[in-house]
Amino acid sequence: MVGILAMLALDLFLHRDAHVIKVRESAIWSMVWVAVAVAVGGAIWWAYGAEFGLQYFAGYIIEKSLAIDNVFVWAMIFSYFAVPRKYQHRVLFYGVVGALVFRAIFIAAGSVLIASFAWILYVFGAFLILTGIKMLIQRNEHINPERSKTLRLFRRFVPTSDDYDGQKFLTRRNGVLMATPLLAVLVLVEVTDIIFAVDSIPAIFAVTQEPFLVFASNALAILGLRAMYFLLADLIHPFVYLKLGLSLVLVWVGIKMIVSHALFKIPTALSLGVVIAIIAISIGASLWVSRGQPRQSVDASAG
Repeated sequence: MVGILAMLALDLFLHRDAHVIKVRESAIWSMVWVAVAVAVGGAIWWAYGAEFGLQYFAGYIIEKSLAIDNVFVWAMIFSYFAVPRKYQHRVLFYGVVGALVFRAIFIAAGSVLIASFAWILYVFGAFLILTGIKMLIQRNEHINPERSKTLRLFRRFVPTSDDYDGQKFLTRRNGVLMATPLLAVLVLVEVTDIIFAVDSIPAIFAVTQEPFLVFASNALAILGLRAMYFLLADLIHPFVYLKLGLSLVLVWVGIKMIVSHALFKIPTALSLGVVIAIIAISIGASLWVSRGQPRQSVDASAG
């Protein structure tokens, strides 16, 4: 936790001034976050052995893979609200802080449930399989912020201005304290992350029930999400098979959780290999079928 807070403080200090984050900067930060995550995994492997090291890396890769879909949803939200690029990092910074808090709560609750009721693993496994099948069926559907119940409730109960006031979440209009559209964007980002966490947390419990490994892999994957967003937001290939791959990952980890608890333990190395293969094939196939097509920008505002 001290290390995570230190990294967040460093990130906030380096991005204290609103500016447009370019692809080169986001690529460098992506490599930094991945290097930190790999270093932590290496330390776990060295101190506690290969099995815990593999469990950490499996959890990290699963969370990172599922987070790709989250990145695309952020892009749609920013595009809908026409959020200037120079203010997007601030939203994602606080979004990540909120995500860490909520996921810590979910992980703690999940650990207590598993310790108290071993049969809950069957429930988690079945939930992941059903979620994967649902994602497969609905893979061509997209989130529309205008139809969001969260947004309707926010606008109903929170007075909101029509214009941005720099990177402020609150502003005064005619002496009245109001939310800016940036606060509405932050609320949507937080809610969508909670929805994604409902899938990703049980998925990580499928490869490890060690609370520290679950949180460490989850947190380090989330810390790199902002850099991943700015790396992909401008130039997004049509990953036509991404949802298919993610749905298969959820089905696989659900099956792995049930089989490992009821029949025999599936080796962590095998589980990790299957996840990597599914994601690699889905991304590779997507890039192959979309070769030669123009890249699509989902960001409506250059800031």
